[in-house]
Amino acid sequence: MAVVWEQIKEIVTMYGLNILAAVAILIAGKFVASIIRKLIRKIMQKRDIDATLTGFIGSIVYAGIIAFVVIAALSKLGIQTASFVAILGAAGLAIGLALQGSLSNFAAGVLMIIFKPFKGGDYVSAGGCDGFIKEVGIFTTSIQTVDNKLIIVPNAKIMSDTIINYSAMETRRVDIVAGVSYDDDVDRVKDILLKILTEDERILKDPPPFVGLLEMADSSVNFTVRAWVKTENYWNVFFDTNEKIKKTFDAENISIPYPQLDVHMDKD
Repeated sequence: MAVVWEQIKEIVTMYGLNILAAVAILIAGKFVASIIRKLIRKIMQKRDIDATLTGFIGSIVYAGIIAFVVIAALSKLGIQTASFVAILGAAGLAIGLALQGSLSNFAAGVLMIIFKPFKGGDYVSAGGCDGFIKEVGIFTTSIQTVDNKLIIVPNAKIMSDTIINYSAMETRRVDIVAGVSYDDDVDRVKDILLKILTEDERILKDPPPFVGLLEMADSSVNFTVRAWVKTENYWNVFFDTNEKIKKTFDAENISIPYPQLDVHMDKD
């Protein structure tokens, strides 16, 4: 009996400390993983990052730390972990290759949520589509067109192309080209166009509206008409100003030329 007891004491002495160390590694590792997950969530919440993405990334980081801790604990017990690491690496590579497109969309979604090139309700041109941002998801973005169609665009396609956000700035410039006949008085036309702009209360005084002679084209003298407005008034001012120019030119007997071709026939 004494011999058996001595053997048990030797086993406990040999492996007991390693077992205690492994348990300590597991407990400490889980504690550290929880702290890091909470820290990541707090940082992302302060930056107003999407709650779904915050929870998802926090869970991934937590799972990665726990996996590392488990491998460290097994190694402390004398278990060879090289094979486990190799298996995990091979599995990760296979999953990465199988989900290459999805991972690309996920990475693009994370970048969009972090850097915020647009937000819900913005009117954008992105991924070959024009419309209002309906929802920014982890893998796809929903865009609602002006004729009320819903387009689902992969995030990777959006991030790999140019993004134009028409709603990002508080003000925008309305650009219109007005053509008149060569017979019309240049100064009079400029005065009329400036009067149209200054009478519209939606047009900002600073920067002031501008009218200038743009070019002497084949069939007309073209004026550039520029006015700054609040972004939400852009299209209303654009359409209303075009209509006002046409009606005013008609009332003031200013001709709006159109391309024409004179054909001369010579008789033999």
